[in-house]
Amino acid sequence: MAKLATARAVALRKGDNMHRLILAALAALLLVSPAAAVVKPFPATFQVREIATNGAVIHVRVGGHGPAVLLLHGFGDSGDMWEPLAVKLAPDHTVIVPDLRGMGLSSHPEGGYDKKTEADDMNAVLDALHVGRVDLITHDIGNMVGYALAAQHPDRIKTWVAMDAPLPGIGNWQAQLSNPKTWHFNFHGPDEERLVAGRERIYLDRFWDELSADPSRIDEQTRRHYAALYARPHAIHDAMEQFIAFPHDGEDNKAFLAKGKLTMPVLAIGGSASYGASLAVELGFVADNVQSLVIENSGHWLMEEQPDATVDAIMTFLMAHP
Repeated sequence: MAKLATARAVALRKGDNMHRLILAALAALLLVSPAAAVVKPFPATFQVREIATNGAVIHVRVGGHGPAVLLLHGFGDSGDMWEPLAVKLAPDHTVIVPDLRGMGLSSHPEGGYDKKTEADDMNAVLDALHVGRVDLITHDIGNMVGYALAAQHPDRIKTWVAMDAPLPGIGNWQAQLSNPKTWHFNFHGPDEERLVAGRERIYLDRFWDELSADPSRIDEQTRRHYAALYARPHAIHDAMEQFIAFPHDGEDNKAFLAKGKLTMPVLAIGGSASYGASLAVELGFVADNVQSLVIENSGHWLMEEQPDATVDAIMTFLMAHP
């Protein structure tokens, strides 16, 4: 009996050890799970097109079937940011995901970084793909290009989802210019480019760290991916050109607004630790039909910080406006 009791005790200890090992393994998985939210390639069902526009060649991913949706990224990202949303949309939408000129894998022309010209790029992309009306989904500088597109071609835009960035020259833009977090709007020129050259990751980390609610949500793989894109020849120069164009964009936006507000349904999505509900106020200066939605526990980088909540919000809005 004593031997049996000893054997049972050993077995129990072994069982406890195995239980502890399993718990430790599960805990380790939980600890690393945020890093699983990496930049993924688009599904093989998406085609890549290189579309010549007015002095640029735009890198475009196209996939899915059904009503068209145009997704426009901003600074610090490329069209790659939209992969989680594109996968959800593709079963019943034609999904069009360009890289803006001078960003991602699009070409790097000498000029044309005003948002009116970039909107012309997008109009040319839609023409080349034989697409008429689209639902428009934008983030950051993509908002600025999207507004220029919608203002010039309102019949082409069915709905607009704009995420976490205001419009140059409109509403409370002057306060935006005095925000310490936007010092980069005036950080450009040959010496500034020399300072960033070879240090693109350090430069971009500043935006990911300071403009997010939780910097750990922008994982290491994501940071490396975009830092490599912005380290390509001319990429930082052209990114800075986007900011240099803001005064010109402001004048264009005022001219667009003088012709009347947008009338299509607009959803303004702000991160709770970034623009939040104030984005709807800003877009209300240029659009009559604006809904507001705030994504909790997110800063500026909505698709990286809270991809599930952001995708669900966009899908719900599109379903409400078939």
